[in-house]
Amino acid sequence: MLLYLLEPAPMTLIVTAVAVKFGSAFRALNHGKEMERNGDLLEAPITLDMSQTLMIPVMSSCSLLLMFYLFSSVSQLLTAFTAIASVSSLFFWLSPHVAYLKSQFGFADPFLSQCCSKSFTRIQGLLLLACIFIVATWLVSGHWILNNFLGISLCVAFVSHVRLPNIKICAMFLVCLFVYDIFWVFFSERFFGANVMSLPGLQFITKMLELPVKIVFPRNLWGGASPAGNTADFMILGLGDMAIPAMLLALVLCFDHRNSSDTVNLLDLHSLKGNNYIWYALPGYAIGLVTALTAGILTHSPQPALLYQVPSTLGPIFYISWLRKDLAELWEGTMPNLNDKSRQIEL
Repeated sequence: MLLYLLEPAPMTLIVTAVAVKFGSAFRALNHGKEMERNGDLLEAPITLDMSQTLMIPVMSSCSLLLMFYLFSSVSQLLTAFTAIASVSSLFFWLSPHVAYLKSQFGFADPFLSQCCSKSFTRIQGLLLLACIFIVATWLVSGHWILNNFLGISLCVAFVSHVRLPNIKICAMFLVCLFVYDIFWVFFSERFFGANVMSLPGLQFITKMLELPVKIVFPRNLWGGASPAGNTADFMILGLGDMAIPAMLLALVLCFDHRNSSDTVNLLDLHSLKGNNYIWYALPGYAIGLVTALTAGILTHSPQPALLYQVPSTLGPIFYISWLRKDLAELWEGTMPNLNDKSRQIEL
């Protein structure tokens, strides 16, 4: 059965998840440096403090229960909110690539208007219309490729706009979500009489409300085999299983480049001398994901991915930073906070 991991669907899922995690952290690094260099406080990343990180698992649990018991009341509102967020995230994700192509080909790009202290060009207007069209097509068709496209953009935008200040809060955040994931998958039946993650009503919600909060690949992708023999099934990985570990990767990537105020390209990552903690966190994530998929195949049941990913990502970072005597600096954090700067200026 483990040979199924070499089939196209799981291999594509693993490669996509690792690439999205790396891309999200890389985009977060450059977005933060751009905002710090330009002093743009309106788009400065939100830095979570200890109380906010503790509240996220609690609010996520409440949302999970509300989705099950009040689905008919919130479904349309949730769909509308997700569509708006998807347009914004897609625009944020594609804007640097469009700007790069514009500079390479020398396209003229006159300003059209100014909104919220931000200039709006013709190419940006066309990009926004394209994003709206993609989201509208997803709303009508619900195709899994569009679902993945929007899900990736949401992950990139979230990791770029929400940051963790140090490894202390990051570790606490990951451990809380580690417990959250295990509870709802393995122990919710003791409190609610049935496993909330596998309740028929929740499965009905999933079919009726296909939101881009996960990436999915058909098990028979490119004619691959399915261990269950059901080619209509999909392999699913929640966005949280990519975005949450990606916040750790963004943290160590910012630590690796903390002494540079310039944006970073991919070649800089290979030539960087010194820490390079990214190359310990990224393989650790891949190992955790493969372990989660392996456990799912062997047990024939869904697995909480964070159960495997949290130890496999945090463990190497703690160990290597302790050996290099960087743990104290990572523990307290050295990243500048634009919000703190703004308050100092006001004072």
